[in-house]
Amino acid sequence: MLCLITSISLCLCYPCLLPVCMERRVEHTKENWEKKMLCTPIPPSHHQGSIAVNLTSSSGVQSYLFPSRYKTELDFQYYLLINQWCYDNVVLSYSRFFPYLILTNSMIFLITSNFWFKFPGTSSKIDQFISCLGKCLNSPWTIKALSETVYEQMPQLSIKVDNSSSVIPSASMLKINELPETPPISQEDTTYIHFEEAEKPKEMSNGTKTLAGAVVDTGETMKILDKKEGEQAKALFEKVKKFRLHTEEKDILYSMYKRQTILRLLEATAFMAYVSYYTPRMKYVVHCVEPLNITGYTNYYCIHSLWRMFSMLSIGYLFVLCIYTCICFYTVSWIFYYKLKEYSFETIRKESGIDDIPDVTNDFAFLLHLIDQYDKLYSWKFAVFLSDVSETKLLQVNLNHYWNQEKLKQCLTINSQGKTELRLCRMPGIPTQVFDLVEIEVLKLDTISSTTLTAAISNLRLLKELWVTDSKVNVETQALIFLQKNIEILRVNFSKPDEVPSWMYNLSCLQELYISGRLQLENKITIVLQPFKDLTQLKFLSLKLYTPIIPPAVLDLVYTLRSLTIHNETCKLSSVTNLKKFTNLINLRLLYCQLDRIPSSVFSLVKLQNLDLSNNSLSSLVELASFQQLKNLVCLRLSNNKISAIPPHIAKLASLEILYISRNQLTEISVAVFKLTRLSHLDVSNNEICILPTEIGQLVNLEYLSVSHNRLTSLPNHLFSCIKLQTLILSHNHISVISPLIGELIQLTYLDIMDNKLEKLPAELEKCSYLKRNQLLVEKEVFDTLPQDVKEKMKTSTNNGASA
Repeated sequence: MLCLITSISLCLCYPCLLPVCMERRVEHTKENWEKKMLCTPIPPSHHQGSIAVNLTSSSGVQSYLFPSRYKTELDFQYYLLINQWCYDNVVLSYSRFFPYLILTNSMIFLITSNFWFKFPGTSSKIDQFISCLGKCLNSPWTIKALSETVYEQMPQLSIKVDNSSSVIPSASMLKINELPETPPISQEDTTYIHFEEAEKPKEMSNGTKTLAGAVVDTGETMKILDKKEGEQAKALFEKVKKFRLHTEEKDILYSMYKRQTILRLLEATAFMAYVSYYTPRMKYVVHCVEPLNITGYTNYYCIHSLWRMFSMLSIGYLFVLCIYTCICFYTVSWIFYYKLKEYSFETIRKESGIDDIPDVTNDFAFLLHLIDQYDKLYSWKFAVFLSDVSETKLLQVNLNHYWNQEKLKQCLTINSQGKTELRLCRMPGIPTQVFDLVEIEVLKLDTISSTTLTAAISNLRLLKELWVTDSKVNVETQALIFLQKNIEILRVNFSKPDEVPSWMYNLSCLQELYISGRLQLENKITIVLQPFKDLTQLKFLSLKLYTPIIPPAVLDLVYTLRSLTIHNETCKLSSVTNLKKFTNLINLRLLYCQLDRIPSSVFSLVKLQNLDLSNNSLSSLVELASFQQLKNLVCLRLSNNKISAIPPHIAKLASLEILYISRNQLTEISVAVFKLTRLSHLDVSNNEICILPTEIGQLVNLEYLSVSHNRLTSLPNHLFSCIKLQTLILSHNHISVISPLIGELIQLTYLDIMDNKLEKLPAELEKCSYLKRNQLLVEKEVFDTLPQDVKEKMKTSTNNGASA
């Protein structure tokens, strides 16, 4: 439309600009005289001897009387003067400047129509959008994603794409013609499906799947993108996401376009009004009165020679303005009738099966509305790059391309328990080839952004243990059925609410569950664990949650749970009264709970065998008097507390076999400890003990003793009465002499006497036949004080053991 107006203006200006090209002055004046105005004087006595001449003017037919055979005796220069004077003073200004008015109007339309496209705040967004759109249309992933969706959603295959092109000025302004053509869909990239009736897939002899008259080619259609195409598509996803975040912040495009359209409508209306007003007032014959009487005549009748052409062009220009005004009016109504700041992909979501395409707002929505006016298929293909599901599929394709089966086999390891283990760390998903490694027994998913376990996991029949660390893992129905029957050990470590797997509450065969994270996040979001009532086989539960109370969900396991560990990460566990309900509990560990006393609820756990209260703030053990009810207690761990004394009540723990009370503030060991004749392990290291009582000889079943990092200066001879002792740790003390009675410890296999004040070792160490050189930790110069035969015997034993 603007080009048409400009062309008309140039055509109209051409007669006025033509004289500039004349070479001779005479021809210039003659041309100017002929094209602009022709005037003739009227004498006062024009009534005598005159004839009637009919002249048609713009207002109708009028009759003028001109004298016959009348000579004016005017020179040619007078005629030129009068013509020019009458043209400048009598002819309508609209008629005189018509070409320049049309040219000015065209320039105004041109500027106001393209200002929004040249404005820095809008042009950059439009250029970037056109660039993204072009790359999305040409990306091979667009067709692949849609074809895979069609294959997965076969019963709902009914895609109708509206290719109608309803062009309004906005489409042309967006330079749609500069976009690349939509890539043709080749036979290799398309899945051809024809449905007559939905039935279950059947296998044909040629390997294709059928659906009662439907033939699905699953060969070339599902081919994997090459690495370069996959990386390009991945980069395009990031570019579209960033562009969306940038354009959805403001509505400058929409506001600018709306104001510009309203301005163009007002301009077109104003131009059409004054053109409609002045066009009928243009005259062919005008009456000119020259008041100066330079030539001797005052009245002239003049003919405007360009009147006919200007009149016709003015009417044509008025017609063009009407069309342009109607288009502007339609555009304004389109802007205000439709919600151009909101764009919904509801139709595309239903037809494509990609459910997570988000609706957009502000400038991003406005640009998509403009694209729809040109071709709705563009928005269809652009929507593929707004979907997280589509991006996940792309990442999966790239992941499968990089992690083939051979590479995954190289990552298999054997853990300390002798199980085959595979750890997947910092991946966008799980490679499908993982499910072909049937030897996997332990699967670790570490920092997996988002993935879904499909029915293919059922191929891992040996899988018993699953780790989910800082990963968002979803599970399909068939996969959940497999996990319910096979998974016995689950470890979950989360840092975000969506990383807590909801499917873990349905693992009915689960026996061990380890949960680590924080229920109270920094942004004041509280994570609530769902009930554990369906975990009927759960025997071991470990919670590392940083919570002041025991989660209520754990109470569903009061009858089935055998072992409970609460690691509270130095957060004070203020309420533990619910512990008394776990009457079947055998093992209880309360670590880093900031306990200042032993909880009274522990006394009700009559079946308890192992109690670990390490890494707390215990300063007193007066509650040990109530431990006589725990007749089955075998192991008591109180390390890393603030205990300064062991009360006599500890002697009531007659069944105690293991006592760890290291890293406290003990200055002596209570004699009551040595009344625990069943004690096999005693650790009092990292205290301030100066003397080891002689009553230690009563521990006839002692196999492990650690008194390192204390202040001992000597060892009582009664210690060597503990002939079952296998491990003796005496390092970092002030011992100067080792008694020859050490030879009575014939079962000793490990001796650590580093960092003492020893000068020599007794030769009786020869009797400790199980003690090897590498299990005797002592300074070399002290070891060299042993007789040569003893040293050779220890070294020989070491070498034999190494060879074995």
